[in-house]
Order: sequence, then C-alpha cells, then structure tokens
Amino acid sequence: MNKYALIGLGIVFIVIGFAVKDQSWTRPEMFSGLQLDLGKTITNIGVFLVFIPVINMYFYVPLKEAMDARNQELESTFSEAEQLRTQMQTLKTDYEARLTETEAEARFQIQNQIKEAQNLRQQLMTEAAERADALVRQAQLEIEQEKAHAIATIRTHVVDLTLAAAQKVIGENMDSEKNRRLIAEFIDTVEVAS
Repeated sequence: MNKYALIGLGIVFIVIGFAVKDQSWTRPEMFSGLQLDLGKTITNIGVFLVFIPVINMYFYVPLKEAMDARNQELESTFSEAEQLRTQMQTLKTDYEARLTETEAEARFQIQNQIKEAQNLRQQLMTEAAERADALVRQAQLEIEQEKAHAIATIRTHVVDLTLAAAQKVIGENMDSEKNRRLIAEFIDTVEVAS
C-alpha cells in the first residue's frame, strides 16, 4: 500500500476515533465485560497507520540501507579476500615453479661446471704428460749429445795421451795428422769390439 494512502487512512481513523469518542454507544460498559473504548481504539489504529510510514521512512528504510551497505561491504571484503587468496595461491604456485626451475638450472650449471673442471683437469693432465714426455725426450737428447761430446772429448784426450806416451817411448815427434788418424781408427775398432 502507498505510504500516502496509509497516512490518509490513519488520519481518517483518528478523526473518526475522536468523533465517536464521546458517543454513548462507544462507552466501555456497552461491550459486556470488556473494558474497550471504541473511540480510543479507532484513534490508536489511526495513529498506528500514520506512524507506519513515518517509522518506515525514518527508521526501517535507513536501517535497511545501512544493512544493505554493510552487506555489500562484507560481500566486497569477502570477494576481495577471495581474490587475494587466489592471487596468493597463484603467486605461491609461481614462486614454487620458479624455485624448482632455479634449482634445476643451478643443478645443471653445477653439473656443467663439474664437467668443465673434469675436462680441464684431463686437459691439464694431458698437457702435463706431454710436457713431461717432451722434457724426458729433450733430456735424453741432451744426455746423448753430452755423452757424444764427452766421448769425443775423451777420445781426443786418449789420442793426445797415446801420442804423448808413444812419443816418450819412441822419442820422436808423433804429432802428425796421419798418426792421429791411425790412433783414432784403432780406438774405433776397440770400441766396436767391446
């Protein structure tokens, strides 16, 4: 029902209640044992009908609006909380995926570094072995050269000593080139025989 119609009906009831209040047929003694004053009752109904829209307008409507606003605010808060929970779950999933990816990448890099270190170790070992072999070959070559030089030096000394000894024994000068050649050939034949 329209609020203006209720107010109008309430005013009509109030006017009727005041109008019948002093009538003899509305007195309480007329209603066999009931203490009912018909004029006051009709007036009270009219007042009630007038106050329904007033209460509705000043109490119920603002209260309903406040409750609706609070419900909307709660729904918004719950919706925002659900969005935040979903966003947090997404961030957690992304973080775990990135963490797993980072761990896998770190393991991969560690394995690569280990392989590189092993390859470098093997390369260094190979280079060291090659250097050692080269040094051994060079040392052997130098030893052979020194040995050949020492033998040549000893041979020259032996020839000189032999000539000096033979010269003392024979008393002649045996310093000629021919004698040296003969002694060197003799030493060579002695070396080949031993």
